[in-house]
Parts: sequence; structure tokens; C-alpha cells
Amino acid sequence: MRPPETRTPQPRRLIVALSGSTGPHYGVRLLEVLRAHTGIETHLILTAAARKTIEFEMGKDPNAVAALAHTVHDEKNIASAIASGTFVTEGMVVAPCSIKTLSAIANSFSDTLTIRAADVCLKERRRLVLVVRETPLHAGHLRLMLRATEAGAVILPPVPGFYHLPKTIAEIIDHTVVKILDLFGIHLDLIRRWDGLS
Repeated sequence: MRPPETRTPQPRRLIVALSGSTGPHYGVRLLEVLRAHTGIETHLILTAAARKTIEFEMGKDPNAVAALAHTVHDEKNIASAIASGTFVTEGMVVAPCSIKTLSAIANSFSDTLTIRAADVCLKERRRLVLVVRETPLHAGHLRLMLRATEAGAVILPPVPGFYHLPKTIAEIIDHTVVKILDLFGIHLDLIRRWDGLS
């Protein structure tokens, strides 16, 4: 008689990718919050363009950002663990998500690890959140968003709410981060949540 199999519980894992679009603040803050307030294992893809944007827009060392993640994956390494559906994750966030990245995801053009990992999330029916950072939008952008949504992605543009009465840019960024985390069942009160008018 075969002994019962013992299974090691899988850690909760989340893939975070930063494309080269403006607004790396969203992905960086997401990593900071996940590291400080959760036990979730983060797997980071930091594109070459994102590294440049982090330096220019945030004045931060990209290596310090990378250090926030548990594991950093080379964007060119299609053989990485996160390129397979057998590597179990909660899903993936691309923040910010450039239109180029959106286009590749919407069309399954898996030439980088970011796109392959996103495609894996879609095929495995895992949550994929795209923080698309572009404005204004033309019809081609909107069609790409529709196509990605039809495949199972969630389009979450960083459109700030003001009902929490933000006083700083950091509080505006946190509004979007809370919206992202809520989609993964991670409910952190980084902002004052709406509870109606008194």
C-alpha cells in the first residue's frame, strides 16, 4: 500500500512587472507595500526601459527597487520559472503598463518574459492587472484594451480618486495601489476608504 502523499503548501506569490512607461511610482510603491505589510513572495521583472525611467522620474537606484522583491527575473529569460503555468502564483501586475506592452499581451506576442508571464496568467485563468499609462487614447488603444479584457485581463488605469482627500502625490499613488491590491484580495487601508457622507 502506497503511503499518502505529503504536500508542501505553496507560498502566496505575485508577479510584478514594470515596463518603461512613465509612472514607475505605481510598481515601486506596490513592491514597498507588499514587502512591508504582507507575507506574499514577489517575483519582479524590471525592464531595461523601466530602470531608466526609475532613475529619471524617481531619482532612485533601480537596484534598490529590485531589492524590494524576493526574486528578480531577467526580462530576456523565457526559461524562467514564472514562464510556466506549473509555477503557481496569485497572478501578475504590470505597473506601469506601456501601450507597447499592452499590445504584446493582447496579441500573445511573447518575445519577453513580461509578455510570456502575462500570457501564462491568462491561459491559467489567473488574475492579470494592467495599469495602462497613456492619455489621450485613440481607437487602437481602446481595441487593445478590449482584446486584453476579453482574454481575461483587468485594465486598471491609474485614474486617481479624490474622495479620500489626498494631500500629497504619495496619497494619490496609494489610491491606485489599494485598487490593485483589492483585486487580489489583499485589503490594506493605505487610504481612507469611502464610507459615505456623514
